[in-house]
Parts: sequence; C-alpha cells; structure tokens
Amino acid sequence: MTTLAVTSSRREEMLDITRAVHDVVMSSGVSEGLAVCFVPHTTAGITINENADPDVTRDILHKLGTEFPRQDGYLHSEGNSDAHVKASLIGSSVTVIIEGGHLRLGTWQGIYFCEFDGPRRRTAYVQISGG
Repeated sequence: MTTLAVTSSRREEMLDITRAVHDVVMSSGVSEGLAVCFVPHTTAGITINENADPDVTRDILHKLGTEFPRQDGYLHSEGNSDAHVKASLIGSSVTVIIEGGHLRLGTWQGIYFCEFDGPRRRTAYVQISGG
C-alpha cells in the first residue's frame, strides 16, 4: 500500500490525483490487476470524472453546494455537516483496472480527491493488486 499526501487550498475543491496514482502503478511493476484508491476521511471523498475541462469539477462543486449548502439547519455541532453529506454521496473509494501497466481510464477520465472541509493536509491510500 502507498500513502499519498494531498493538500487542499480551499474549503471545497477537486484535486486531480491521477498522475500520482499512475506513478504508484508504475513503481509497483504490476502489469495486470487493480488499483484501489481509498480516502480515510469523513469530510472528503474520491471519484472518477472528466479531467479535460475544469468547468466540470466547478459544476460538480457548484451543484453540490446548491443542493447541500454549508448552513441548512444541520444539528452536527462542528459546522461541517454539509461536508459529511457530500463525502457520503461521492464515496470513499474507487477501483481502476490496470492493463499493460497503466490505469485503464477512459479518454477523458481522471481520479479526483474531493475536499469538502478544507483547506487541509489529507491522506489517500492506493493498494495495487495483480501480477
């Protein structure tokens, strides 16, 4: 398992970690298998989406903010209930096929660490399996 350090600079942002995950795959020497990426945080998530147009991530964050605003009568006393909801909806892990020693992502796909309660220094784990 490899630990990736992820540092966010805003309260909410989607950070493209595709290159970092690809580097883990390359250094593993695995040519066929799976890469599992897991985020061990309750106010951050991980997803796969388009990485060609930055407007896509801005639109995702905008829509999540519209549907789940920061203040909305939540009972959780820390003031970050919206971040917990967003992280639950996005999810805490993704699995990507490794083929020929490379991530088998679609042409426009990237792996995103989704920060909903930053800025913070966070962790993502990458586990490679296969041969």
